[in-house]
Amino acid sequence: MANLKLAFRTLFKTPFVTAVAVLSLALGIGANAAIFSLFNQMLLRPLPVPNPGQLVNLAAPGPNPGMQSCSQAGDCEEVWSHPMFRDLEKDQKVFTGIAAHRGFGANLAFKNQTLDAQGMLVSGSYFPVLQIQPALGRLFTPSDDERVGGHPVVVLGYNYWETKLGADRSVVGQAINVNGVPMTIVGVAPAGFDGTTLGSRPQIYVPLRMRTALSPTFNAVHYDRRTSYWIYLFARLKPGVTQEQAKSSINGIYKPIINDVEAKLQQGMSDKTLQRFRAKEVRVTDGARGQSSLHNQAKTPLILLIGITGIVLLIACANIANLLLARAANRSMEMAVRLSLGAMRGQLLTQLLTESIVLAALGGMVSLLVAKWTLGGLAALIPPDSLGAVKFALDPTVIAFAAGLSILTGVLFGLYPAMQSTRPDLVTTLRANSGKQSANLAAARFRSGLVVAQIALSMALLIGAGLFVKSLVNVSRVNLGIITENVVTFSLAPQNNGYSYQRSGQFLQRAEEALRGIPGVTGVSSALVGILQGNSWGNDVAVEGWKSGPDIDSNSRFNQVSPGYFKTLGIPLLAGREFSPEDIVGRPQVAIVNEAFAKKFKLGRDAVGKRMDNSGAKELKMEIVGLVKDAKYNEVKNEMPPVFYLPWAQDSTTGALSFYVKTSLDPAQLIRTIPQTIAKLDPQLPVQDLKTLTNQVRENVYLDRMISTLSGAFAALATLLAAVGLYGVLAYTVAQRTREIGVRMALGADASRVRVMVLRQVGMMTVVGGAIGITGALLLEKYARSLLYGLEGHDPTVVIGSAVVLTLVALAAGYLPARRASKIHPMQALRYE
Repeated sequence: MANLKLAFRTLFKTPFVTAVAVLSLALGIGANAAIFSLFNQMLLRPLPVPNPGQLVNLAAPGPNPGMQSCSQAGDCEEVWSHPMFRDLEKDQKVFTGIAAHRGFGANLAFKNQTLDAQGMLVSGSYFPVLQIQPALGRLFTPSDDERVGGHPVVVLGYNYWETKLGADRSVVGQAINVNGVPMTIVGVAPAGFDGTTLGSRPQIYVPLRMRTALSPTFNAVHYDRRTSYWIYLFARLKPGVTQEQAKSSINGIYKPIINDVEAKLQQGMSDKTLQRFRAKEVRVTDGARGQSSLHNQAKTPLILLIGITGIVLLIACANIANLLLARAANRSMEMAVRLSLGAMRGQLLTQLLTESIVLAALGGMVSLLVAKWTLGGLAALIPPDSLGAVKFALDPTVIAFAAGLSILTGVLFGLYPAMQSTRPDLVTTLRANSGKQSANLAAARFRSGLVVAQIALSMALLIGAGLFVKSLVNVSRVNLGIITENVVTFSLAPQNNGYSYQRSGQFLQRAEEALRGIPGVTGVSSALVGILQGNSWGNDVAVEGWKSGPDIDSNSRFNQVSPGYFKTLGIPLLAGREFSPEDIVGRPQVAIVNEAFAKKFKLGRDAVGKRMDNSGAKELKMEIVGLVKDAKYNEVKNEMPPVFYLPWAQDSTTGALSFYVKTSLDPAQLIRTIPQTIAKLDPQLPVQDLKTLTNQVRENVYLDRMISTLSGAFAALATLLAAVGLYGVLAYTVAQRTREIGVRMALGADASRVRVMVLRQVGMMTVVGGAIGITGALLLEKYARSLLYGLEGHDPTVVIGSAVVLTLVALAAGYLPARRASKIHPMQALRYE
């Protein structure tokens, strides 16, 4: 307690210096805590279930010929067919159970309250495998998933039950409409459980075999078709079974089915591809964190960001170490007196480390505010649709991390100064110098070394930030092939409200007509696949004059659109015509293709008039009536793919569309008007994802914007901290060399020479630190290359620009000490000390 009181008294003797130190640490620790919060949630935190380490994910990479339907739970190599799932579930011996799941969009209606929600289709084994208990009612069992369409029951997500239904305990047994289908609520999932897919927070869980009832486009034959891949699998290991043992056992079941059953079903497959198909094996991987494509997508950016914030903290620690070294030099007489009076070195080390840890603890407490503000800024950079993936708030884990980091930094920056100021030869040194304070050469070199390290780290961060900013500039200059200004987009899914296909088509037509009647609207169109929404629909095609065959890529992206689509979005028509209102069911089938399609299938500019088909039939039933310029499809940074467009009015199974409304007025006014217009047609149908098309583009590249913004902010912070450290070292050096400078000036040195002498020291440290930083930046560039767009990872312009910025900052930091040195009066200096 005495050490603690003395530590506070010592720190508050210099409140300004202490405040600067606390602020530096708060910025460094707070930034690390904020990024760690995301890192922990997305890459470390296990599912809130009993013994999550026993969970494993199952995948069988390789050719998956047939229909593939992927979701956020993983890529298309990880999806399984329903028959294979049931085969493995029935015969396996190494798992307590295997579970299947698949996300879906759901419109919920409960007591006149409607909601556009996320749902999860789950097998009857889903909850038993996870071993979780309901918060209310019961969860599904295998008996709830036996007959196709025969189990109209749901389990509510805890967050939905608590926030939307007021935690009403009487909901169990009541009816809820899911996509227009009446179903019975049988229970509520436990608190804190948001499913097994990071980025998806289901409001409801529905038995897997109910998909045909809830998704009209999903036919019951997909439950029995071995070439229909659409579900994700995970399992729980039996006690004592390892992943390798499980892999060997499950492949003993899987391989015979692949070779004796499914290989015989493959048609049009080359011998080489068939060999790869037969060689497929089940992969068993850690499933403690669930299944999500976000795990892999977020890994590189988050590791990079936590590395950057770690560097910022190191720079802050170097500043505090320099501060404590300077203070130690000024307290050398105090330490010598204590040692001479019999104090043990361990006692003095304890006292000095206590001061360091108190300083770090104060910084740690303030860092929680910095972390909270940083998380708030991060939330503003992430699209609203993705905010459910993580929680942007401080939790006990993050607070514990900040506390641990504070103690670690306190020891890190306090140990060397404490060792230096209590060295055993201190009394002898002071006696030899007649009791005068003296700058220890080793300590001076250490301080200069810390500044060089700060400059090096700052240079590396500046170069990294410059690369990300330039990458973002490159992304912003990408030719999208569409005009986004004054266009508002949103989605409607009447099929999710129980509309039949015929009623859905009629409603969507009426919606387009109603939207055209809004004042200021100059164009309205709709599409099955939304632009730059990350969705990708494709199919193999047959094209007149194109020879297909085994292992020949005949795949193309496609979209279904309404008349006026290309005009509304500013996509130029190169030849032929757009779709017309007469292109409906029963009329000759037509298609429009883009330049990339014409190039891939050797059509050139003569595409109009050629015939094609995407149904697998031998007869080419579609006539290509138009050729349009390329436009971006699902991702801004992806190449423009070959795309063929069909009129959605010629498809009798259209139940949901994305709309594009162009206006000559303020888009914000249109955003307010659209929900009112749709509500007049059906007040129970929610308007989904309402935003400007410009915002849709921004959200598509939100990761680039987030990394560029954060790396730029952290690089600026690191450079500022390095400048503070450089200023502190130079100011202390000038104070220590006051007598020397006075002698120089007394012997004829003028003020300019003194300034040059100090600035030369700045230049030396900047050159050395900058050179080391450039070398470190090369390593950073290599790791970050996958995140850069239009750059190879090395850009001379960025390196030169970063060097210029750092040099200017260093010279600015060194100017004040240099100017102060040049103002020293020789006579006052000679009387110094």
